Amino acid sequence: MTPFLTLQGRRALITGGTSGAGAATVALFQELGARVLTTARTKPANFSGAAFVEADLTTKAGVQTVVDAVHRDLGGLDILVNVLGGSSAPSGGFAALTDEEWDREFNLNFFPAVRLDHALIPGMVAQGRGVVIHVTSIQRNLPLPEATTGYASAKAALNTYSKSISKEVSPKGVRVVRVSPGWIADPGANGLALRIAEEAGIDYDAAVQVIMNSLGGIPLGRPAKPEEVADLIAFLASDRAASITGTEHVIDGGTVPTA
Repeated sequence: MTPFLTLQGRRALITGGTSGAGAATVALFQELGARVLTTARTKPANFSGAAFVEADLTTKAGVQTVVDAVHRDLGGLDILVNVLGGSSAPSGGFAALTDEEWDREFNLNFFPAVRLDHALIPGMVAQGRGVVIHVTSIQRNLPLPEATTGYASAKAALNTYSKSISKEVSPKGVRVVRVSPGWIADPGANGLALRIAEEAGIDYDAAVQVIMNSLGGIPLGRPAKPEEVADLIAFLASDRAASITGTEHVIDGGTVPTA
């Protein structure tokens, strides 16, 4: 019997694949039969399984290192999943965001996807098929003024950019979709919660509750799990989603209060 979902033999690049939703996506793609290459600034000591390239994607040189690895190790690409993202901006609202902070937010949350797409989508177009998945964020609709203005702005830019290129390349066989998580319950990947915990002298769970309260609550009663985000990404990357392109898929437990 043919399995409901398979990525057998597909060549996939997953950025940010050593923690959180990225690591869960790497593991699931491998389970579903994909050949996976992932990347991060450093390789964790306990990392095993997928092919790995050490690179800093906030730089042009780092992007080129990954592009070279795709061609060398995979011989091309069928699926590109840009999970990389995060924020280290200080609290204090817009006044705390210097030019350097704005550069950091966009160099982490926007430009890596743009540069990888520029280098790798032409190969997908040439072969007449491919899937690009950009992980954005509900923050584009629900920014937290105290701490996430820069991050939310970069993710909003990624959202608009994704929609635009989907119109250009979907007629050529390349689907482009967006996955927009709310808060993900993973101590290793939720930098904002860790920072709040440290600054307020509270534990991680209490910091997550602070964030949930600041968002007006999560109707589901909890943040999403990394594996749940990975499940959605895998479905969208598969042939089961063959007619889905140009769309945003929110996984936030009902956080955003509008349709």
